[in-house]
Amino acid sequence: MQNFLDPAILFFVFGLVAGTLRSNLEIPPQIARFLSLYLLMALGLKGGFALAQSGLTAEVALSLGAAVALALLVPAIGYLLLQRLLSRFDAAALAATYGSVSAVTFITAVQYLESRHIPYGGHMAAAMALMESPAIVMAVLLANKARQHAASAAGTAGAGQAAQHGIGKLLHESFTDGAQLLLLGAMVVGLVTGEAGRVAMQPFSGELFKGMLAFFLLDMGLLAARNLGTLKGRSPWLLVYAIGGPLCHAALAFGVAALLGLSVGNAALLMTLAASASYIAVPAVVREAIPEANPSLYFGMSLGLTFPFNILVGIPLYEALAQRLA
Repeated sequence: MQNFLDPAILFFVFGLVAGTLRSNLEIPPQIARFLSLYLLMALGLKGGFALAQSGLTAEVALSLGAAVALALLVPAIGYLLLQRLLSRFDAAALAATYGSVSAVTFITAVQYLESRHIPYGGHMAAAMALMESPAIVMAVLLANKARQHAASAAGTAGAGQAAQHGIGKLLHESFTDGAQLLLLGAMVVGLVTGEAGRVAMQPFSGELFKGMLAFFLLDMGLLAARNLGTLKGRSPWLLVYAIGGPLCHAALAFGVAALLGLSVGNAALLMTLAASASYIAVPAVVREAIPEANPSLYFGMSLGLTFPFNILVGIPLYEALAQRLA
């Protein structure tokens, strides 16, 4: 219940209501882009300052290793399941969407932990950055394999090879994405400047953060409400996956966190990352790399169902489960 009384969450709910009522309220795209970049920069600085204070520990290495393992395991499991319900291209696109991560969900979880005074490692922001790209690369490789199979069945040559040429470009774009670079760059700045930097940037990365997050979540609520309509007529099993999939991914992360003995805060964030679904980075890449997939499917499911579920229910649930590790 405490999560629903948080101003940022209430603004998200307000956005959902306004979008459902088809209000003309909207945040200009340029403002929304600025808010997104601000949140990533502030999060990177916070992570860098925290990492400068804690230093590189065994838990840091274990957390980053667990994040990479989950980033490979979640989309692989998702694809094996989803190809029973969808075409290989749609299955690959959805596997990438749910195998990658949502920065806004992660930032909201960080704010939730801070409001409850639960410590977490600054390196978890780096874990988020590491978890973004593997699922995208894996999905494109699976799509290339599907194209080769279709070309072979049709008796044509070269179709699969043509698709392979985009892998190098995809890898470059995945690892040099502006938002991801900003996050990592801000983390390095925070790590280098340490406590002096934290004090100097406190008005920017501390006092403004909550209000900026509330403004951004208002926009996310509007977008989520307006994307629910794209799910009409879809298989009920896909709607179940939009909620059940993240819960299973969070349970997998819980098991990993328990096995590695992660702290409550780090375990909660690892579960949040595993349960989140990308609605910005993956759709942008997949729309170009896998044009055969249906954008309304992977975008509508991630933003229309999974994102609201994680913001309103998932984050408090993952934190409560992480408390059991204590």
